[in-house]
Amino acid sequence: MAKNISLLIVDDEESVRDSLFNWFIEDGYRVECAESAKKALSILEKEDFDIILADIKMPGMDGLEMLRRIKSLKSDAVVIVMTAFATVDTAVQALKDGAFDYVTKPFDPDDLPI
Repeated sequence: MAKNISLLIVDDEESVRDSLFNWFIEDGYRVECAESAKKALSILEKEDFDIILADIKMPGMDGLEMLRRIKSLKSDAVVIVMTAFATVDTAVQALKDGAFDYVTKPFDPDDLPI
């Protein structure tokens, strides 16, 4: 059981947010969701999370820019970047910018390194 571990899921697709939310809630995590990087950063100003799952492709600010902003505010933040459009370039960039991991969608939450 994952008691006391908090997750922030950031994805512009409601179906992805809902699926991940339900999977992690069932496993005992405390979960919040944001539909944009801007909303996620607003939430992170008020609250800390153990793990942030962030999509790359989102309208407005993308997940890589959000990752850089999160890491500049809290260098020890654990951010897992997720994407349905994986490329070597984005994987390398995400890891250089401090992502804990880079996963491709769709994925099984049980395969995440958490």
